[in-house]
Amino acid sequence: MGVYQHLEEFAGLPVAIFNAEPGSDDESGTGSAKADDLPAAAEAAWHVGTFFDDEPFADVFQRFLTTVDTTEVTALVIGYWGASYDDNVADPAALLAEAAPSFPKLRSLFLGDITGEESEISWIEHSDISPLFTAFPGLERFEVRGSQGLSLDPIRSERLTTLRFESGGLPATVVRAVGASDLPNLEHLDLWLGEGNYGGDATTADLAPFLGGERFPALRHLGLEDSEIQDEIAAAVAGAPIVARLESLSLAMGILTDQGAEALLSGQPLTHLRKLDLHHHFLSDAMVERVRIALPGVDVDLDDQEKPDGEWQYIAVSE
Repeated sequence: MGVYQHLEEFAGLPVAIFNAEPGSDDESGTGSAKADDLPAAAEAAWHVGTFFDDEPFADVFQRFLTTVDTTEVTALVIGYWGASYDDNVADPAALLAEAAPSFPKLRSLFLGDITGEESEISWIEHSDISPLFTAFPGLERFEVRGSQGLSLDPIRSERLTTLRFESGGLPATVVRAVGASDLPNLEHLDLWLGEGNYGGDATTADLAPFLGGERFPALRHLGLEDSEIQDEIAAAVAGAPIVARLESLSLAMGILTDQGAEALLSGQPLTHLRKLDLHHHFLSDAMVERVRIALPGVDVDLDDQEKPDGEWQYIAVSE
């Protein structure tokens, strides 16, 4: 699935795409149902979005509020909401925050289930998402795709257990804000760091709060992925205190070469991990074999091996 198709499942629930017109036949090709055929509110993760030649997102969202019993909705997926050159583009973060009283049971939110056909990942335009965490204090899972204009202040939540950023270039300001956040029960963190051409300007120094092991005491999965400095990150992770209590680690999707893999193998033991995800890498055949032999009890994903001697090395997701 990845960033090329809409989510079919989210937060353990099947995704139901809210139809463009209640009671009308679906003409969007999205597989959405008629209003009369919609599932019970609590039995789906609801995808709400608009389309290129359709009505403004704010209108679709308002109709969703009046059609579905949102007091029972636990998972919400926000799809395409338009671009800056469109007319009447709503700020989805502000719109959602304003509607928070209509979602008393919301526990999971995905902001930006937008495919490349609708908008390239680095073209998805955001704003300040900080108010969402105040408006929805019960959130346990928050995921966001895209980083253009994305901003975040340090947040505090006792409930949040999963936090994911999918991006072709995650701003260092956002990375630092996450690192300064108070999230005592956070178990799962993914940061697609991206590349400088698309705003990914974080350095290994910005990752210190995650690697030190003190900031997020409940963390069991750490993903520092899709980075053009993946070798530097691997070297930093090799001696990071957090690793000893992780169950899974992902350094996937980036420009990981033999140099980074050598740092990992020369660092602290990784044999306690259940999974090590390194897919989309630039390791030589010999290094791939070394990694497999060194971690016999670990589920190591070494798929998508790129040519290690190629002149052009690239991250998996950028534009």
